[in-house]
Amino acid sequence: MAAAVTRRSNALRVDVPDGDAVAVSVAADSPVAKRGLGAKDEVWVAADEGGIMSGDGNRPLLFRTMKVKGSILHPYRFLMLVRLVAVVVFFKWRVEHKNHDGVWLWTASMTADAWFGFSWLLNQLPKLNPIKRVPDLAALADRHDDATLPGIDVFVTTVDPVDEPVLYTVNTILSILAADYPVDNYACYISDDGGTLVHYEAMVQVASFAALWVLFCRKHCVEPRSPESYFGMKTRSYAGGMAGEFMRDHRRVRREYEEFKVRIDSLSTTIRQRSDAYNSNNKGGVSATWMADGTQWPGTWVEQAENHRRGQHAGIVQVLLDHPSFKPQLGSPASTDNPFDFSNVDTRLPMLVYISREKRPGYDNQKKAGAMNVMLRVSALLSNAPFVINFDCDHYINNSQALRAPMCFMLDPHDGQNTAFVQFPQRFDDVDPTDRYANHNRVFFDGTMLALNGLQGPTYLGTGTMFRRVALYGIEPPHYRAENTKLVCKTGEFGYSTSFINSVPDAAIQDRSITPVLVDERLSKDLATLMTCAYEDGSSWGRDAGWVYNIATEDVVTGFRIHRQGWHSMYCSMEPAAFRGTAPINLTERLYQVLRWSGGSLEVFFSHNNALIASRRLHPLQRITYLNMSTYPIVTVFILSYNFFPVMWLFSEQLYIQRPFGTYMAYLVGIIAMVHLIGMFEVRWSGITLLDWFRNEQFYMIGATGVYPTAVLYMLLKLVTGKGIYFRLTSKQTEGCSNDKFADLYTVRWVPLLIPTAAVIIVNVAAIGAAIGKAATWGFFTDEARHALLGMVFNMGILVLLYPFALGIMGKWGKRPIILFIVLVMAISVVGLLYVTLHAPYTGEWSQVAVSLGKASLTGPSGSG
Repeated sequence: MAAAVTRRSNALRVDVPDGDAVAVSVAADSPVAKRGLGAKDEVWVAADEGGIMSGDGNRPLLFRTMKVKGSILHPYRFLMLVRLVAVVVFFKWRVEHKNHDGVWLWTASMTADAWFGFSWLLNQLPKLNPIKRVPDLAALADRHDDATLPGIDVFVTTVDPVDEPVLYTVNTILSILAADYPVDNYACYISDDGGTLVHYEAMVQVASFAALWVLFCRKHCVEPRSPESYFGMKTRSYAGGMAGEFMRDHRRVRREYEEFKVRIDSLSTTIRQRSDAYNSNNKGGVSATWMADGTQWPGTWVEQAENHRRGQHAGIVQVLLDHPSFKPQLGSPASTDNPFDFSNVDTRLPMLVYISREKRPGYDNQKKAGAMNVMLRVSALLSNAPFVINFDCDHYINNSQALRAPMCFMLDPHDGQNTAFVQFPQRFDDVDPTDRYANHNRVFFDGTMLALNGLQGPTYLGTGTMFRRVALYGIEPPHYRAENTKLVCKTGEFGYSTSFINSVPDAAIQDRSITPVLVDERLSKDLATLMTCAYEDGSSWGRDAGWVYNIATEDVVTGFRIHRQGWHSMYCSMEPAAFRGTAPINLTERLYQVLRWSGGSLEVFFSHNNALIASRRLHPLQRITYLNMSTYPIVTVFILSYNFFPVMWLFSEQLYIQRPFGTYMAYLVGIIAMVHLIGMFEVRWSGITLLDWFRNEQFYMIGATGVYPTAVLYMLLKLVTGKGIYFRLTSKQTEGCSNDKFADLYTVRWVPLLIPTAAVIIVNVAAIGAAIGKAATWGFFTDEARHALLGMVFNMGILVLLYPFALGIMGKWGKRPIILFIVLVMAISVVGLLYVTLHAPYTGEWSQVAVSLGKASLTGPSGSG
């Protein structure tokens, strides 16, 4: 097969057409490669680090710090100042021109505009100093070889094998087991909060298949190391030196993976059939769920029963892969029975542990936060790594170096010991090409997070985050502790497990590797104790230790608690992306996801984690950031009101927010234009595209007209009734349509959450029709018509922003946007004609104008024949 040959740092590109044929060629130059070779950056420059070196003065930092060029940053800051002055002048003008005809409307509008200005200021101030930090893996390798890298405990959480398909979870685990990190220095824990046998047996299958997949990845330097993503690529990089063996191994491993998927997909059926067979021979009449070894499953049964239901079952800890030995163990050469030659490949696998915590009626299980805290305690007795990284079950390791990169910040000799966590951006697969619902969220991940990187650090985002274990324990950072102070745990602070309390001081040793332990009867009892529902009673868990409870956004509030103690965090972006996951492309699921985030943010504000009452250790602009993150849904109440304001235009001819209306509109256009101009600077320094920015604007308006006001309503109900808010788990299950990859995009799931935004669309369509009708009725050159048409510009802007929502509720018809355009034009025309028809007093005048125009056309411009 022909191969095109170009150069790029000795890497190979593998083109895999449909079928098993594989072509190998040297990869072409790419933008990422060029950046890696030191191409000139037009936006970012190296920051002056003041000659900061390591303790011995000879070794550099383990990461590079970049700042935005002054030619971009200074105009950006100046424009922010100009906009602030313009807002102040605008308010001064409005106060001087108070609208006496409609004082109530003017007052409401002033209140809304004041909150808009305040909200904009909260959002903009933390963006004054964007900083990018790039890990230096070469410097890390120079200072720390594999034997000296510290231990890492990897946490993965899952709940429902239906809403969170098992195939996602097994691919995540396989990518973790195949990561490029010393195999004896990290362990993987999976928490199955549903306690299902499907998840457990899937992990048993993973442990078996990993013996092939991980070795294949190591031998051929495979990227990415999630088999589903790897085999789904048509073109992939190959950095190995055995192209001939690779093609043979690739075909065999792919066949093995397809068989593995069949076994995973059939687990539910297999378990049910096996259980039915055992139960048919059971005289007791109990419909139990049976394991492959012939014992009853201690977790949730298929047919739920007492002590075997989702909210009521025993705790389970099972080590599926033991901690490996410290010495490499090479595989065997190819033979008749084994076609793979792994004679030069280390066959050891990382430790893999399955956990399902105990659940009992009457106890609040605290959802993900509770599961994470149980994993934190259990892992302390089994591996007690000084660092912890957590993933959602659908986020896999996309770059095998991803576990090494955060170590560049944690182990940095200058101030690494005060870094509590390293946050990676979230990247997503299988998002529709136009990113209709802004799932990539690039404005936040590549803009806001880089801005926070110049303060105390980014917020915790729930997945793809490496923590220092002691920071999760609620222990203060070293620069607020006396030197050589031994960590002392208060009685009952972490519960009453002596084994766990004794493990806390060891967790503070950042160079500590993982030491194998023997899981004997005593340790098993200790582990069972740590998983009980009552263990946390009277302790600091869920408040001052571990992940924080009683907040829907446990990630944000946990990060806040760590920051307010004085810890710092770092934002780490690398190429290829460290981790990738899935995002809901269905409109309803996406809105539910945002509802949980916004509702949780408001819960933070109305709790003891309010940024206004945080300690002085919190950076002032970091405090503003958290204040903005916990109040941003409130402003949307005013946005929704503005969007419904055109209803009054349908019933009143002379209703104005402000007079003179033309000057008011000029101010608005100028101030809004400056916001977008500032946005263009942010597009520039963050490296996002205009489409990313515009999609963000569109989805913000979609959220502001339905989701965010609903979150505010939920919060009000909670404050009044005292009852918590239930936010449903975002389903990642897709439609079973094999012919259309994006079938979920065109599926309409009607829920009350869609109604407010649909109503806003209807109102603004009617307002446009009414504006055209007014202009036709009054005459297109009158002041009334001009004001109506100026207002129509606002209505059209709203419709443009809500365009993705309109396509979403059209379902499969949304594949043809022209249909939406035709429907809108027809609706506007009908409203316009209806308005002209109903306003009979002006009909005669309009007819007289038409007659006059007709005479003028017959007699000519001079009026003579």
